[in-house]
Amino acid sequence: MTAALTAARENFHKNLVDRHTLSLSPDGVASNADGSQNTSKAIALSIARNLTTQIIPKKLQGQRAGKQFEEAVEEFLADTFPLFQCLRPGAWTIENVGGSRAEYQISKYEPYSHLADLASAIENDRTLASVLGNSYEISPDILVLRNPEPDETINEERELVDASSGRYAIIRKANQGRPIVHAIVSCKWTLRSDRAQNARSEALNVIRNRKGRTPHIAVVTAEPSPSRLASLALGTGDIDTVYHFALPELVNAVDRTGNDEAISMLGTLVAGKRLRDISDLPLDLTV
Repeated sequence: MTAALTAARENFHKNLVDRHTLSLSPDGVASNADGSQNTSKAIALSIARNLTTQIIPKKLQGQRAGKQFEEAVEEFLADTFPLFQCLRPGAWTIENVGGSRAEYQISKYEPYSHLADLASAIENDRTLASVLGNSYEISPDILVLRNPEPDETINEERELVDASSGRYAIIRKANQGRPIVHAIVSCKWTLRSDRAQNARSEALNVIRNRKGRTPHIAVVTAEPSPSRLASLALGTGDIDTVYHFALPELVNAVDRTGNDEAISMLGTLVAGKRLRDISDLPLDLTV
């Protein structure tokens, strides 16, 4: 039998192909390729063919493709992460909030609820806005949330908590009712221009502005170019890990180019534990 995670990965790719997020132009250019770079086109074409991608007259506009990619990643996580209750029990919710940036979504949850008051103060004080700038802004694509637990659940096997202790722990529903941010997932269909830097800046804001444990900070991308992947994945201190939407297919495609520099760079990212496959993400979230 096919493992549930393997089947979910196949469905994830099928979703991208069926909705034409990943597609081929009549002249053989994949929708996630940089049409001005031969290496990018060759790698993306190999991946697209491996995933039995369809030829369509015109690829989707970038914003629509990015939104559909977010939705596919959200669906994949919703289908897989809750399956690993044996490794990470809890009441979980996966939310795609990328389309709701007009609202300050992150402030609805712990450990970021204090940011609602900060955002309100900044709106009413131009001096404060000039000092802080956008250093407090966090606009995630996907949130993995854990709901706080009632004392009945915590005390199910033995009496662990009562009214005399643990009175401020956010995991106790008796103390507060807001969901807790377990992970923040940023989705980048491709890595053009300053998108890598934007992801790093937001990750640093996630770290700096928390009042509690740092959530997992992950980026999922379909970028085919190893050098552009390296611009985001290399280094530590901000993003936990970058996940590729089709890493084995990417490795195979890069090997077929015979480009020593690209092969070496991709090997460094994988061996250095900076780049993993989308199927690794739900398992990593259990740690």
